[in-house]
Amino acid sequence: MKLTEKEIRIKLDLVVNKLINLDSPTVEEKLPKEGGEAIGLFPRDFGIQEWDWPQGVGLYGLLKLDKHDKSDKHLDFLTNWYKTNIEIGLPSKNINTTAPLLTLVNLCDVINNPEYENLCLTWADWLINCLPRTKEGAFQHVTSANGDRQAVRLNESEMWIDTLFMTVLFLNKMGQKYNRKDWVDESINQMLVHIKYLYDKKSGLFYHGWSFNENSNFGEVFWCRGNSWFTFGILDYIEAFEGTMNPGIKKFLLDTFKAQVNTLVKYQAKSGLWHTVIDDVTSYEEVSGSAAIVTGILTGIRLGILDDSFKPYAEKTIKSLCNNIEKDGTVLKVSGGTGMGYNVDHYKNIIIAPMAYGQSLTIMALVEALKHL
Repeated sequence: MKLTEKEIRIKLDLVVNKLINLDSPTVEEKLPKEGGEAIGLFPRDFGIQEWDWPQGVGLYGLLKLDKHDKSDKHLDFLTNWYKTNIEIGLPSKNINTTAPLLTLVNLCDVINNPEYENLCLTWADWLINCLPRTKEGAFQHVTSANGDRQAVRLNESEMWIDTLFMTVLFLNKMGQKYNRKDWVDESINQMLVHIKYLYDKKSGLFYHGWSFNENSNFGEVFWCRGNSWFTFGILDYIEAFEGTMNPGIKKFLLDTFKAQVNTLVKYQAKSGLWHTVIDDVTSYEEVSGSAAIVTGILTGIRLGILDDSFKPYAEKTIKSLCNNIEKDGTVLKVSGGTGMGYNVDHYKNIIIAPMAYGQSLTIMALVEALKHL
């Protein structure tokens, strides 16, 4: 039995309310006191207040909801969030702190704010001219330093799948908005070089990262949320071109997407979710990655890229997502921030905690589900 619009809306309201009130100290009190980064303990990641990737993904969910509803219900929350963070002072520029800019550049389409617009333009220029690169010109996955928001962790010569969602979507949107072909072309280059080094042709899945220093994919692990950044992000990326993408490049990207989805559905658990290590049934089932995967699948069906044979998989996931939303709106089974791992145990040991991206990716999945009712 399919969920009704009313049932989905009730869940959406709960998840949204929890997201905009997600508080860092309350969350941290419930976390393990030991283990540090190895188990995903990054203080900046918790809550909705900080300017970093978890919050950036969180804001994008609210934007997607308002766009679907043709509403400005969360406009005040979003603009106040940016105003407050700018007044406090922004953290270092890096891959992950670019994530909040994706929502901001979209906000600039509906509000006239020269300060926001200039911030987006300055940041895009920095990505092109200042962000460290690996061999072959890939964006190096530079992140915020743990405990020092003005410092960075270089992750020298490393490419991570996360970069595509955190940075490349924004760069492409900026290129489209300001008719900067060089920015659009660079976003295409980043998509292609990341696929070249992270996509495993044998399985159809993506590895978490690649090191040019080691010439390896680290632990060669098929991490769920990492794969989901592509499953969801690539269609968002293509849609931003509004039909102007080179047909050959578009076919290559969509063929990769379809090959990945064909493999993903084979690994879907009976619950409708995916394991945090996709091909390891002993790893826990993880909601945020599953939510992003089903968003990509549903979007693919809606756009005619995937046929209706994928609907049962998607419906199963949506039901499972709803079953993992508590009465206070907390999305359950969300893994914490995940650094690069050299074995499956690294991913299996990451903590479970309420996270802004878990709330947001669930919002985006439920919004996409509404389009299929």
